[in-house]
Amino acid sequence: MKDQINVTRSSMPEFEEYMAEIKELWDTHWLTNMGVKHKKFAKCLRNYLNVEMVTLLANGHLALECAIAAFDLQGEVITTPFTFASTTHAIVRNGLDPVFCDINEDDYTIDVEKIESLITEKTCAIVPVHLYGNVCDVETIEKIAKKYKLRVIYDAAHAFGVTVNNIGIGNFGDASTFSFHATKVFNTIEGGAVTYNNEQLKKTLYFLKNFGITGPESVEFVGGNAKMNEFQAAMGICNLRHIDAEIARRQIVFNRYCENLDGINGIKTLQPQPAVKSNYAYFPIVFCGKVNLRNVVFDELERNQIIPRKYFYPLTSDYKCYANRFDSNETPVAKNIAERVITLPLYPDLMLDEVDRICKIILNCSRNLC
Repeated sequence: MKDQINVTRSSMPEFEEYMAEIKELWDTHWLTNMGVKHKKFAKCLRNYLNVEMVTLLANGHLALECAIAAFDLQGEVITTPFTFASTTHAIVRNGLDPVFCDINEDDYTIDVEKIESLITEKTCAIVPVHLYGNVCDVETIEKIAKKYKLRVIYDAAHAFGVTVNNIGIGNFGDASTFSFHATKVFNTIEGGAVTYNNEQLKKTLYFLKNFGITGPESVEFVGGNAKMNEFQAAMGICNLRHIDAEIARRQIVFNRYCENLDGINGIKTLQPQPAVKSNYAYFPIVFCGKVNLRNVVFDELERNQIIPRKYFYPLTSDYKCYANRFDSNETPVAKNIAERVITLPLYPDLMLDEVDRICKIILNCSRNLC
């Protein structure tokens, strides 16, 4: 029996490289609280992302939650339900009300043509989500935000290393948040970051992630504990050395999927965006024929030890924890895509013959059932 192929596989440096990076921790016994590795990684990351400022955090969710909290917002936040649970939860856990905007049918990011109709006197911010390595219409979102004096906080969990017109994705909006979870293009085992260009925000994020401590005997804010530890930072230092090569290998896998599946009737693949350098984070396909083959293909792949993901299904607006609060029929494009999408396995060392095998299973299902 063939080994199981999961939807993703964590990238890791050579064992000896990581051991060399963490040896200093045994010498100093300094394991957390913004130590040497934390500072080194923050500097390397700032340079790689080409951003002005960066704050490291324990994970991507806390990065988003702290970024939202840092602006002391009240009222409604416009966002998309076609995202991971973290996006909506971070808004709600900050005492804010999510207002769901539909997505567009091209790249599945927030439909900028529908944002203004959702703005009310209670609207305080927009939290758009970059998706699958594609990016939101950042220029239009900026214009809308300026017009209505709204904050923009990007969920860039899928967009590490992505650029728009050679500008790093972390430079847009009032802040951008990243996830460095083990399943992401770039990982620190667990981890996250916020990028921004506001000196006051730097101070606020520090207090939020470190209990509100402002001095040895002074606590002036109600903060939490969201610090990245030294082992996470060390993994980030190592993985950052190899990230460009990893993305290049992801592109090869991505392109092989395109060779097999582009132009196939009833299957829609993700198309590249003009002026965007992608990180090839995911390979989603949408079954757009009269017969929705998503669940059939999903089950057949699993029978063959191939584990795709219905990413994202269900919409966050359909979660049980939000029952009777939202109506997903108000975002019909997102609802339709959620019911028809799967993301296929994609990681740098996925063999191309395995990509071909995955595609053959999908195409056989399509021929037999259409």
